[in-house]
Amino acid sequence: MRVQIYALRNRSKVLIRQILEIAEWIGFETRNKYEILDEENKLIGFAAEQGKGFLGLIMRQFFGHWRTIEIFFFDNERRPVFKAIHPFRWFFQCLVVQNEVGKTLGIIESRFSLSFKSFVVMTPEHKILLEVRSPVWKIWTFSFKFQNLEKTVVNKKWSGILSEAFTDRNNFLVEFMHPKLTDLERNLVLAAGRFIDLQYFEKKK
Repeated sequence: MRVQIYALRNRSKVLIRQILEIAEWIGFETRNKYEILDEENKLIGFAAEQGKGFLGLIMRQFFGHWRTIEIFFFDNERRPVFKAIHPFRWFFQCLVVQNEVGKTLGIIESRFSLSFKSFVVMTPEHKILLEVRSPVWKIWTFSFKFQNLEKTVVNKKWSGILSEAFTDRNNFLVEFMHPKLTDLERNLVLAAGRFIDLQYFEKKK
C-alpha cells in the first residue's frame, strides 16, 4: 500500500487556492474545490468536496458550514491521498482525517471560547498535537502551537475586492515554522486549512 499522505517534510510553505465556480457570483453554493501549490507555485495536489445529487445541493444551500461533508485530497495526478469527513454537528464541529481505507489519521475539533477562535489537532486517541487559540481581532491569522511553541501558521490571503465581496472564495497560505513537524502533522494542518475555511469564512446559512 502506498503512503496515504503528501510528502511535505522539505516544504516551508503550501498555498491552498480555491477554484472559483461561476455560480458563486450569484450566491449559489457549489462543491468547493482547491488547488494545492508549493512555495515555487508548483501544483502538488487538489482537494474537492464530494456530495453530488439533489441532497448534496440542498445541504450546501441551506445548512452551510453545519452540513455533512467529505473532502477528498488528491495528488497532482488526481489519485486519492486521504479524505476528511465533517459530520453534522451544531456544536464543537470537527474534521476526521482518514486514509483511503478508512483508518483515522487524526482529528481536528473546535473548542469553546468567547474571545478566541479555538480548535485542536489530535491523534486518533485524542492526544493533542497542535492547538490554535487565535484572538478574534486577528481575523485572518491562525497560529498552531504545542506547549506555547509556534510550529505552523495559516493565513488567509486576499483574493481580490470582487471575489471577497461577492463570493466566499478563500485562499490560505500554510507556513511550516518548525523543522521537526512530521509529514503526518503537516498533512493534518493542510486539512485544518479546509476546517478554517469551513468554520470561519464560508458564508453561514
